Amino acid sequence: MTSPGTVGTSVSSGLGWPSDRGAHGAGGGLGWPGTSVPGGRGGTTVSRETSAAHVTAGATETAEPDVSRETEDASWAVGEQLGHLGSASTAEEIAVSDGAAQLSVSNAGEPDDTPIARAAETALRVLAGRVGDPLPRPGATRVLTVANQKGGVGKTTTTVNLAAALALQGAEVLVVDLDPQGNASTALGVEHHSEVPSVYDVLLEGRPLAEVVAPVEGIEGLWCAPATIDLAGAEIELVSLVARESRLQRALAEYDEWCATHRSVRLDYVLIDCPPSLGLLTVNALVAAPEVLIPIQCEYYALEGVGQLLRNIELVRAHLNPDLQVSTVLLTMYDGRTRLAAQVVDEVRAHFSETVLRTTIPRSVRISEAPSYGQTVMTYDPGSTGALSYLEAAREMALRGAGPDTAGVPA
Repeated sequence: MTSPGTVGTSVSSGLGWPSDRGAHGAGGGLGWPGTSVPGGRGGTTVSRETSAAHVTAGATETAEPDVSRETEDASWAVGEQLGHLGSASTAEEIAVSDGAAQLSVSNAGEPDDTPIARAAETALRVLAGRVGDPLPRPGATRVLTVANQKGGVGKTTTTVNLAAALALQGAEVLVVDLDPQGNASTALGVEHHSEVPSVYDVLLEGRPLAEVVAPVEGIEGLWCAPATIDLAGAEIELVSLVARESRLQRALAEYDEWCATHRSVRLDYVLIDCPPSLGLLTVNALVAAPEVLIPIQCEYYALEGVGQLLRNIELVRAHLNPDLQVSTVLLTMYDGRTRLAAQVVDEVRAHFSETVLRTTIPRSVRISEAPSYGQTVMTYDPGSTGALSYLEAAREMALRGAGPDTAGVPA
């Protein structure tokens, strides 16, 4: 059965929902075959029968679970049935066993494999704090710049949701918000008013990144360096500074050394969210990272912007960062009902080949709603098609880059 988060593509090994559960044992991917939450916090245990019993009473299997509105509504209904998914108290009531009592409901027959059952089970695991098997750690910290000069293609949405999905699967992740609008900071629930130390202070005043980085509430292992409106003037102020293109690169290298000294674990991923322009802020991001992740909206105008972006990446590679490469392309806002979306997917896959992730991100109301609550879709509605898609995209990206040869933080 095709996963609700993947449109017309095969499912990665770590996140698959197999029709033959016995073949995968207890603990593959998101951990659906098993009864305990791998890596859960505080001895958390979730019963497979419990989640199945919650979702099978009066529920019917949707015919097309990938992008259909019916699936979205069904996953939201699951959220209503379990209580508000973003509530910490509800998470404890449903998913956390403190030794006094444990939720346990028997379910006759075979385990339910409907889209609603899978969505509910993922939601329970997210509420418990960890989803599935831990991801393999890269050989060194992976720094990825999320860039596309075209606005509205999902740069910020992709940055925060991939970061949250990686952290929920066991990775240590830092998000650097380089957009003066501060949307990534908003989505992660991190304060970014003018009095807050921000990336502006790092770039213009040489402030250590360690003094700016703040933990993201509710997601262990996720950190954010916020942006304030002061960054709007940074483009002009940077012009007169020495080594203006490499200031973020040096700050990340120093922060990497600080983490090695003051923290027990190093960062696995750094995701840099860029503004929709090709100014000095974006150039700083491209110089600081060996890898570029390009989100491409499945519409025609998005393709036009990619050509100019690739030319600028070539210029940066030639003059400032010879290690720079486009390592990942993610297709966003996919609507399987339109021919245009399918044509854009075909063109992008033909041009970028293996660089394009198999997972595509569907259009989802839940993804758009989440920032208004100061959350990513991973905690706002973890059973939605958007959340499941980002979980799978994060795992696919992590599995591609795992190994000792992975590029790390530039010296």
